[in-house]
Amino acid sequence: MKMVREWLRFFAIAALTLAFGAPAAAQSDTLASVKQKGKIVVGVKADYKPFGYTDPSGKIVGLEIDLANDVAKRMGVQIELVPVIAANRMEFLKQGRIDLMIATMAYKPDRAEVVGIPQPFYYAGAANVFAKKSSGLKAWADLKGKPICAIQGAYYNRRTGEEFGANLVVFKGVTEAMAALEAGNCVGTVFDTTYFAGIMSDPKWADYAMVLPSIDPEPWGVGVRKEDTKFAAYMSDVIKDWHKTGYILELEKKWGIPQSPFLVEQQAKNK
Repeated sequence: MKMVREWLRFFAIAALTLAFGAPAAAQSDTLASVKQKGKIVVGVKADYKPFGYTDPSGKIVGLEIDLANDVAKRMGVQIELVPVIAANRMEFLKQGRIDLMIATMAYKPDRAEVVGIPQPFYYAGAANVFAKKSSGLKAWADLKGKPICAIQGAYYNRRTGEEFGANLVVFKGVTEAMAALEAGNCVGTVFDTTYFAGIMSDPKWADYAMVLPSIDPEPWGVGVRKEDTKFAAYMSDVIKDWHKTGYILELEKKWGIPQSPFLVEQQAKNK
């Protein structure tokens, strides 16, 4: 009788495992689920010109949007774009709210523990401070004790505050940080060189520039769910093809971005 009860207990546990484990396994196979629903949901920036931003018509456009559209085209599915910011993009991926993230995410080992970041990396940026040309800022040490706007979740915030002694004024998104800079609430904004390169042609910022030597170059990676090695391998092949064909270099020309030495190097590696 005891043996019968043990067997019944075993089968009950097995049934529960199948019942609750199957959806999780299915969810981790992004390629299959995307094909099944005929749509891929991609998390992108909507406030980071020219990589991902909202144009006057309300449409999200930019270099990374073109990359997302190319992934959808390769898979033969429709695309849905979901705006994300640094503070929520990994959580959206973990929660299954997006299938893929292409959102100016710099590679960091701790991030790779949370989400899958296929290699090779598709782009690279560095840190700088955007301030008035007359600010007098010339070296990172000049930031000590000065109010500097920062964006929540950006990897260079810690060094700017702890090592260089800036008084960080942290905002949820880049739009809010730049508005605070324009209003005079900060001496400068610390952020990625790629973002500043995209706004320097705007007459509104004619009196501003990247005033410091760029530091901490960081490669950018796309994000997939950590457990989904199959989709990670697929995206790795896609990125290799982008580099081999010079596709991202062409997109830089389209969006008026100065040619990236990183992309030139990657194209040579992947030929």
